[in-house]
Amino acid sequence: MKKKWVVSAKRADFKGIGEKYGIDQVVARIIRNRDVIEEEEIRQYLQGTRKDFYSPYLLKDMDKTIEIISEKIKAEKPIRVIGDYDIDGVCATYILLTGLKKCGAKADMEIPDRMKDGYGINEQLVQAAYEDGIDTIITCDNGIAAAKELRKAKELGMTVIVTDHHEVPYKEENGIREYILPEVDAIVNHKQPDCKYPFKELCGAAVALKVISALYEKFEILEEELNELIGFAGFATVGDVMELKGENRILVKEGLKEIERTTNIGLRSLIKVCGLEESSISSYHIGFVLGPCLNASGRLDTAKKALHLLTTKDLAEAALLANELKLLNESRKELTDEGVEKAIQAVETEGMEEDRVLVVYLADCHESIAGIIAGRIREKYYKPVFILTKAEEGVKGSGRSIEGYSMYEEMNKVAHLFTKFGGHPLAAGLSLPEENVEIFRKEINQVCELDEETLTEKIVIDVPMPLSYITENIIHQLNVLEPFGKGNEKPVFADKDISIINAYKIGKQKNMLRLTLKNPQGAVIEGMLFRGCEEFELFIAKKFGEDQLEKIYRGESNQIQIAITYYPSVNEFRGNKKLQVIIAGWQ
Repeated sequence: MKKKWVVSAKRADFKGIGEKYGIDQVVARIIRNRDVIEEEEIRQYLQGTRKDFYSPYLLKDMDKTIEIISEKIKAEKPIRVIGDYDIDGVCATYILLTGLKKCGAKADMEIPDRMKDGYGINEQLVQAAYEDGIDTIITCDNGIAAAKELRKAKELGMTVIVTDHHEVPYKEENGIREYILPEVDAIVNHKQPDCKYPFKELCGAAVALKVISALYEKFEILEEELNELIGFAGFATVGDVMELKGENRILVKEGLKEIERTTNIGLRSLIKVCGLEESSISSYHIGFVLGPCLNASGRLDTAKKALHLLTTKDLAEAALLANELKLLNESRKELTDEGVEKAIQAVETEGMEEDRVLVVYLADCHESIAGIIAGRIREKYYKPVFILTKAEEGVKGSGRSIEGYSMYEEMNKVAHLFTKFGGHPLAAGLSLPEENVEIFRKEINQVCELDEETLTEKIVIDVPMPLSYITENIIHQLNVLEPFGKGNEKPVFADKDISIINAYKIGKQKNMLRLTLKNPQGAVIEGMLFRGCEEFELFIAKKFGEDQLEKIYRGESNQIQIAITYYPSVNEFRGNKKLQVIIAGWQ
């Protein structure tokens, strides 16, 4: 896979920004690289609080939604929240259910079974709600693409409110789009063409939070009662890999504060069983440790188990459920690794090397992990990837994309092949008949307009910063840039002509490297390589020779000089602090 290093060269008065906000020019440069330009944007980025949240009433149909829900609560009509089985759907369901009950609603919930029901609401869930005497259905993190299913609910006489954040389905003829909205009582989704909400990247749980925020205002419930729910909306924002810009970034910052002081015994139990502390939870821990445990519930069991963890008041039960979710996630990891190996084998043995879009059919793969495998294959080949699996009816699949390729838009070009599909520019889900698998692979590549430039992964360097510039103060200042995630990536620094004084393999499996580095200015600093040690060794051996590789392990003088991308940090051990860099890439 080709990678190209490019230095971000966006201009601004870095000195002036630094002086005004009390930050180093390096930090000011990184903020500019994130396209945070105007004074108010910079203020929000550095100092934003929940006071900067937009009013929920800017969302189309919010007033109508609150009016309907208020009437149903007063009339004691039974309400059912129908969510989704991923981290966003679980958190959105929890937020709506908790908020509705706080306002006195007679409310319950249902979450689809991934294997039996598939994504989102379906006619069986609608029928079950009707037979249970439900008056009102409120969807969360789904519903915008369920016009047919929700029509049935209306025909049965139920009130229906859709809260969602997914793209609105459309038909396109002669370049004119006709959007297909479900005919329900109210729709709260900022992606609606005529919704004037200024921020368009909220996740489903954040939309649910907006609804409950407005409802609490209506019922004169104290604003502090939203604190816990803000924590779960922030959790879902990271877990659903939303853009950490604007309102989302503030939501995650505020959410992490609430997680730090959470009283939710289920979340506390999960944090404990994962070996973490509430006081040190970061966006990384949500995205790669805690979030996958909640997601594993919906993938390999039922997402109701994850929701049960969040709603239980019993400490022993919370500990048991948290441990079950952790074990499920470990099982998911093993299945994923097996699936990734099979997918790589398929790509390299079934004539797909020239395909610009990879469509891999793994018939026996557990359909719940198709999206994770697609993400891993995308990382390896830097191409859009669809992983398809055999389902009860036909074939199901998940896609993960690259920048510059809108998966949802491209799928619309071959929509005739699917029985169902939906998603975002960077991720999608689909169902299709088995006989269409190979046709899909051919047609999605035929309509693909990706060129060599787009298919070359770009490593954007924020600051070419000499190792000699690193100080503990700079590292401390970089903390103001957190939380990191999609849209607010961890900064990338680079230095060149770096000598390697010595190298040691560390870790139980000797799969990590500790290097002593020296730059042309004479700065000596420790470098840590946590991933890709074998690739690093192959690179050194190929470029400089096996003998030079052996010399760095013996600590002998050598001819090696490389460029690195890195992130600076402080290694603290038994009270001693030492500057180091975490190496991300090399040339």
